[in-house]
Amino acid sequence: MKKTEDLRTWIEIDKKAIAHNYRVFRKRLDKKTKFLAVVKSNAYGHNLLEFGLEMEHLGADWLGVDSLVEARSARKVGVKAPILVLGFTLPIHYREAALQGIRLTISSFAQLEKVLRLKTGGRPLRVHIKVDTGMHRQGFQLEEAPKLLKMLGVRGNGHRGESLARKSLSPSKGSLSSVPFFVEGLYTHFAEAKNPRSGDSTRRQIAEFRTWIKLFRDAGFAPMVHAAATGGALLYPEAHFDMVRIGIGCYGLWPSPEAEHFLGGKLRLMPVLSWRAVVSEVKHVKTGERVGYDFTERLTRDSTLAVVPVGYWHGIPRLCSGRGRVLIKGHTARIVGRVSMDMIVVDVTDIPKVNMGDTATLIGQSGRSDIKAGEIAAYAGTTHYEIVTRLNPLIKKFYK
Repeated sequence: MKKTEDLRTWIEIDKKAIAHNYRVFRKRLDKKTKFLAVVKSNAYGHNLLEFGLEMEHLGADWLGVDSLVEARSARKVGVKAPILVLGFTLPIHYREAALQGIRLTISSFAQLEKVLRLKTGGRPLRVHIKVDTGMHRQGFQLEEAPKLLKMLGVRGNGHRGESLARKSLSPSKGSLSSVPFFVEGLYTHFAEAKNPRSGDSTRRQIAEFRTWIKLFRDAGFAPMVHAAATGGALLYPEAHFDMVRIGIGCYGLWPSPEAEHFLGGKLRLMPVLSWRAVVSEVKHVKTGERVGYDFTERLTRDSTLAVVPVGYWHGIPRLCSGRGRVLIKGHTARIVGRVSMDMIVVDVTDIPKVNMGDTATLIGQSGRSDIKAGEIAAYAGTTHYEIVTRLNPLIKKFYK
């Protein structure tokens, strides 16, 4: 029996494409620069557990996740690589993170105060301090640096402070068991690095981040520093620092149309995800009849219509109603009428001999034609990041 024979819909993940994309980015990095694969949000809809293991197998040095829940899941399936939680972690979970060796992002004084009072039972919490260099989302602002460094255990004159700071400098020198945390990393995030035309703002952020790096080093800290995500890694090699955080690029998707236009002739990314479903029903409907909820579309010819049992519950935006499409036997079949919760109707009048059980491709290639996540995003007025991330996690995925 075929693996998909008992499924109405499924997702295929191409391991060769994953390896290709990893090599594309690795080749652009200095040998000393670490590669953090961002597998947050269920690996952008690609399955955190399998994708995380695959990236570790390929050689990714670190993994980045959104939450301690994701980090915990990755550890349970055997991921050994260091894991950095990029999102907010409730203080009640700090001790668990310390004991499990999971790194946390600390980006506010409220969090840091909780860290300072932490009792870890002998194993310090490894933290990455996030600083706000202009995006104004997470992070400490530059005017807060003196207070931050003081709280981290460093005197205002920039010399090494009491035992907390001294013992936090290097995990290889002396015991860390007497301190609640260790400043392992310092990082920021760029707002517009994926757009080649927004270089001034990104360079301002890089310059401010360099100021942060100097402040930390002058204060006696030697953290791992990182700033660039996919767009920054591609367009700003000066921002590679000690590590890059590659997210959307791992999945073979460009961070923006502008980046693809700017670099598409120099390198190739391969989308790794294909989404397919079966045709569940075929019927002939006469011209003038109306289709779907609220009769939003009237047929202008005698038509053959096919039902595909996926809808907005599965990840097809309702804004694809009447204009999205699927591929059947390599041919386009337009969505007719409204996208329903669990099904769509498509026009197969011009496709010969469509039957129940035939495969419909929603994302990916069929014959010589393909549908990209970006096309669906355009119909919905959103980004391909959202399209793949919001694919229903219950849809079974096959890595091959």
